[in-house]
Amino acid sequence: MPGMSAMVRQVLEAVAADDEVVGRVVDAARGHSPEVARLPAEENRRHIAFLLAEGIAHLERGGAPDDGDFSAALALGADRAAQGVSMAGLLRGVHAGRTELIRAAVELARSLGVDDGAILDFMIDLDQYVGAVERHVVSGYHAAELQLSRTARDLNAQVLRRLLVSGELPDASELARAGLRPDGRYHCVVSGVTDPSRARALEQRLHASGGVYGLVEGRLVGLTPVPPSWSDDLLVVSPATALKSLRGMYSMCAQALAAAGAPLGVRRLVDLAAETALAAFPALAETLADSVLGQLDPKSTFHHEIVATALCYLDNGGRLSATATALHIHANTVRYRLDRLVELTDADLGENPVAGRSHVLTTLHTWWALRSWIDRSAR
Repeated sequence: MPGMSAMVRQVLEAVAADDEVVGRVVDAARGHSPEVARLPAEENRRHIAFLLAEGIAHLERGGAPDDGDFSAALALGADRAAQGVSMAGLLRGVHAGRTELIRAAVELARSLGVDDGAILDFMIDLDQYVGAVERHVVSGYHAAELQLSRTARDLNAQVLRRLLVSGELPDASELARAGLRPDGRYHCVVSGVTDPSRARALEQRLHASGGVYGLVEGRLVGLTPVPPSWSDDLLVVSPATALKSLRGMYSMCAQALAAAGAPLGVRRLVDLAAETALAAFPALAETLADSVLGQLDPKSTFHHEIVATALCYLDNGGRLSATATALHIHANTVRYRLDRLVELTDADLGENPVAGRSHVLTTLHTWWALRSWIDRSAR
């Protein structure tokens, strides 16, 4: 495209391939827009990745800045409208991300040895293209906003957001239109699904159990009198509670969702109580892991094996045979690894309970240290 050099495409390709730089753009958007920050970070990263890929393809095809395929930009605007982000909140995030993207692109151009004169031309070209992206984001938002205003789905989402985020209790007529009763008791269902198209498909499946669903803070969330019994996606389900208590339930379900890990499917909030409580104190988890397992080397394959074996051992109730079966190794290998862990660290696997000390708490401390050590090594 006239004025768009191969250098612009090369820099955008470098940005797209650099997770740290993409993370900076995500953090800038989230840091300047509280509404965007309430969405899962992976939702922001997903859209930025699509926009960068679209931009690279756009430059390869050639054409004027406003010509070509801007479907990713239109989808970003439409998704933010569906997720309940205001236009002001959207633009704050987009402007901050745009500034950080240009800053990062200039840094990369300089690292490639481009002189300042060429960088000025580069900035003008890149800003023209990013400006066109922004215009299409706004266009997509307005189109979706108009469509949503005509649907019952938007009403349901607004009622859910007021109940679960703002803590407001809509009047009886609004609740009735959304299919809720003021005196009803409902299970709060929180999913990990953020893509609006996937959310609509999941919503259709969940409607078999009844209830009201919509996008709240970027995730598909619902209230239902009958909890779902099965799902391909991760769902956290609270006990049934009155409308006035649902805000607190939603907050706990959202925290439990982040702590749930594998497997997918329907998970009860009460079954995730321990993981959720522990996940609320990441700094304490790091301190505990350092204290108990500080002698281990995260780069050692054997140290990873003995930690994973000990964690599996605790998860299987301290049974050697069950641990060996789960790991597909001999019981003697399990015993050897556990013995080596005890020799090398301060880990207490609870096999010799200390008088006056809670066996349950000792096991919990050890499990948390092992889990935290593995999670940190994986980062």
